[in-house]
Amino acid sequence: MFHKFTTAMRGAALSAVLLATAALPAAAQDVRIGAMREGSSWYVFAATLQQMIEPILGPNSTEIIARGGGIANPMVVQSGRAEIALSNVASAVWAQQGSDVYDGMAAPDISALVGGLNDVYIGVIAREEFLQRAGTRDLKEIAQSDIPFRLLIKPVGSSAVPAAEMIFESLGVSMDDIRARGGDVIQLDTNQIADQLRNGGADIYIDTIIQGHPTITEVGLTTRVAFLDLPPEAQEMLSQNGMTIGEYGPWFEGQTEPTSGANLGTVLIANNDLDEDTAYTITKTIIENAEALKASHGAWSQFDPATAMLPERTGIPLHPGAARYYQEAGLM
Repeated sequence: MFHKFTTAMRGAALSAVLLATAALPAAAQDVRIGAMREGSSWYVFAATLQQMIEPILGPNSTEIIARGGGIANPMVVQSGRAEIALSNVASAVWAQQGSDVYDGMAAPDISALVGGLNDVYIGVIAREEFLQRAGTRDLKEIAQSDIPFRLLIKPVGSSAVPAAEMIFESLGVSMDDIRARGGDVIQLDTNQIADQLRNGGADIYIDTIIQGHPTITEVGLTTRVAFLDLPPEAQEMLSQNGMTIGEYGPWFEGQTEPTSGANLGTVLIANNDLDEDTAYTITKTIIENAEALKASHGAWSQFDPATAMLPERTGIPLHPGAARYYQEAGLM
């Protein structure tokens, strides 16, 4: 497991998780769905799921929590502040195992309902102007040289932050090393990223990538960028930390061929205290209405319900109610 998440980032991650859980009301509806902000693909999924299950569970039986994210949501479910939530497969594994990402916290009481919902790749993007100055497109060469660069990542709470740490750790470089050589580590919200790159305020950008990602689409259309393959060392470390190595694209301007990345995956998780019948109903509803889910947003278009229960798609064990459905449906 990854053990060198920096103290500052680890503390910020803990704060983000505690904020996400503490901000939620103690009294809640029957099923609270942890998602992300409105407009995100995770929010669209939650809204679609709400429309599907509320007629079954009853009026006013569901509530969408429009905050959180890949790192926070497993702890939101563990704390009982949401009954179910979307999570990256990797972060569900990190949370259940008590990875250093969670600064001593763990989520032993979470389980999976539906896995393989979509592919979410960790990808590396660099400005062409910087690559020309560097004289290389090899991330390992850049990281291990004396070339100063400014790394752009999202704020703590995104799964891209620990993934970026892992990438550079695998290459023998810390965030402090990047700063010491005259570079910088810049953390900005999604709505500031395209401007930062367009204005030349960053050189390398690491983020979670899905097909049609609006921020990365804007970056490709407004800035000359290239998509860099993950070095073998980074692939090995990310694989050891719950991600699946694969290729994504070409999906964006500046991406001329498939690029190697690390798939975080997406899984719908539940608190183990969610009653078995409700877990069964939610799982059944998603699997048997997969086409409606896939039509709701491009991010979900490749979902294959026949693989939703596979361990590599869920990362963590199935909830008993989900397992019962898959068994009865002849899927396992």
